[in-house]
Amino acid sequence: MSEAPAPIRSTANPRFRMLAELVGKSRERRRLGASVIEGAHLLEAYVARFGAPRRVFVPEDAPAPVARLAAGAGAEVLALDRRLFARVSQVENGHGPLAIVDIPRAALPGSIVEDLVYLDRIQDPGNVGSILRTCAAVGLRRVATAPGTASCWAPKVLRAGQGAHFHLEIHEDVEWEAIGRRSRVALRYATAEAPQRIDECDLSPPSIWAFGNEGQGVAEEIRRSAPDAAVAIAQTAGVESLNVGVAAAICLYEQWRQRGFPGARPPGPPA
Repeated sequence: MSEAPAPIRSTANPRFRMLAELVGKSRERRRLGASVIEGAHLLEAYVARFGAPRRVFVPEDAPAPVARLAAGAGAEVLALDRRLFARVSQVENGHGPLAIVDIPRAALPGSIVEDLVYLDRIQDPGNVGSILRTCAAVGLRRVATAPGTASCWAPKVLRAGQGAHFHLEIHEDVEWEAIGRRSRVALRYATAEAPQRIDECDLSPPSIWAFGNEGQGVAEEIRRSAPDAAVAIAQTAGVESLNVGVAAAICLYEQWRQRGFPGARPPGPPA
């Protein structure tokens, strides 16, 4: 029986350098059409949806379950010494695995007739990942992002999304004009100045929800395209606005509630 290859111990190793650059540089992720996922849950979800990753990395002292999962992913598995693994891991004392994966590219439909969430220049990776997670939780399946939005496939967004990506069709760098031209449903966005509260609106028909930049809100171009689309979230006078991830969760859950929570799992722990 052949012995396992020795762990990579040098930062000059070309495979480690590619991994480190994909973790740290958005330019390299765009150039190579790849990103890095970390953890057993994300790797299992990726393989179930998209198949084998490009390559998998584990620490040299990986626990047996992590090593078995990596070996079963259908890709080359490489071990890193603890020092190198810690340099690329997003988790303190994490066990991985880390996997280089192809970034899925979904085609935007010619006509938008079902729900869609549009992220307009949201820059914080935690906010983007949180909104993706909310979309998956309420059964909303299609998300598009404007240029200037944090990449949905950046490692920090992937971690914040906790596997939501693999339940969604994600379209990145889509100009609003392309969404408006294809839309056959109502537009909605939240703003504190709206005359009507969200709980007073009929949200049962399909809609496009636009959630805007943390500081500037939804772009003026979007507001002009549907001046009556704004809804307000009730809040006290002491706070100027809500975090965009919180606002998105309130809007999408109110829509789901009005529709009777279709697809909700029974109460209790997941099967």
